[in-house]
Amino acid sequence: MAAYASAAHSKQTPMKYPIENKTVAIVGGGPGGLTLARILQMNGVDVKVYERDITRTARVQGATLNLNEESGLLALHKANLMEQFKAAYRPGAEKMAFVDKNANVVIEDFGGGNLQEERPEIDRGPLRELLLDSLQEGTVTWYCQFDSLERVDGQVKLNFKNGQSHTADVVVAADGANSKIRPYITPLKPAYSGVTIVEGTIYDVESAIPRLHQLLDGGKICVLSDSKTLFIVLKGDGSAAFYSGHKADESWARDSGIDFSDNAQVVQWFKSEFEGWDEMWIELFEKAASFVVRPQYCAPLDQTWEALPDLTMLGDSAHVMPPYAGEGVNMAMQDALELAECLLSTDIADTRSAIAAYEESMRARVAEVGATTMEFTDIFHSPDAISHFVEFFKTHVN
Repeated sequence: MAAYASAAHSKQTPMKYPIENKTVAIVGGGPGGLTLARILQMNGVDVKVYERDITRTARVQGATLNLNEESGLLALHKANLMEQFKAAYRPGAEKMAFVDKNANVVIEDFGGGNLQEERPEIDRGPLRELLLDSLQEGTVTWYCQFDSLERVDGQVKLNFKNGQSHTADVVVAADGANSKIRPYITPLKPAYSGVTIVEGTIYDVESAIPRLHQLLDGGKICVLSDSKTLFIVLKGDGSAAFYSGHKADESWARDSGIDFSDNAQVVQWFKSEFEGWDEMWIELFEKAASFVVRPQYCAPLDQTWEALPDLTMLGDSAHVMPPYAGEGVNMAMQDALELAECLLSTDIADTRSAIAAYEESMRARVAEVGATTMEFTDIFHSPDAISHFVEFFKTHVN
């Protein structure tokens, strides 16, 4: 791909690039959307981000994220944010203990704990903060939940539920798994994976469940038994995010009759569904602050659509998939980098061609990752999951 726009502004040979003198609107302020905004802004593009959260601190951010050298870390490098990352990442957080339902440790993967390793970890909150801090003041407009879009006078007009409207030459959907902009690009819908997650948060794990805190040892736990999963991730602030996974019908959350705002009902469900599991896991659910149910979907691995000149998407909006390969944030940030490269390329004639080049590459890359993700989703929720990972670590880990 050609050099970024900054190179195109050489006094000797000024060259045009697809996004030159155009405005860009990004709907969604997650890692993917913010990475794209940062790289475009570095290269002189007029870019705005519209985020539904009321403020940058309005919502508790999720668990730790592992960033891969060839995707998430590469995007941060291209965004000139590696020093900020080094100050915010968590050495040792990549440690993972695989345990059975009785809390017996089966596998300990200690990772490397430094940036020479391939997958250093950072909490989602600090990652979002360093990306937000890298943007010019006023780049993000808060409390803008997307409602609809239309084309007016050669631009895309975005209408938000707060009554505001904003226009741009190019709009990028970064509004997540339940994207409301995706249907404007393709009628293809993600399919249910067969697994539903119940996600929760517990504060001050060390005080609440000392035994669990000791087992976490600054990292993560993956519990595998009975074709079910329970992931627990310790965060830098001492809290933990956790999510159980079990096979269920797509409509299970609605049909179960469980009020997931009532902890007692959720605990009773967990005791029944995860019968025979250690009391520590029950205690985790009993002391949780809140619960969210998340049926897991995966975008079609062979999806395709005709590129538009003014509208595209990245991250979960384009290719939602379950979390069992740990690739979601990496794919979103790599999307951002590759889309920016196409929009800033002096070898591409116009925005439609730039978007087409990005989308073709993105779909091919994500099809491979998506297939791997679905394979891991099945393995994690299989009766022989533990024996599979024992063999995996014997052959893949020194």
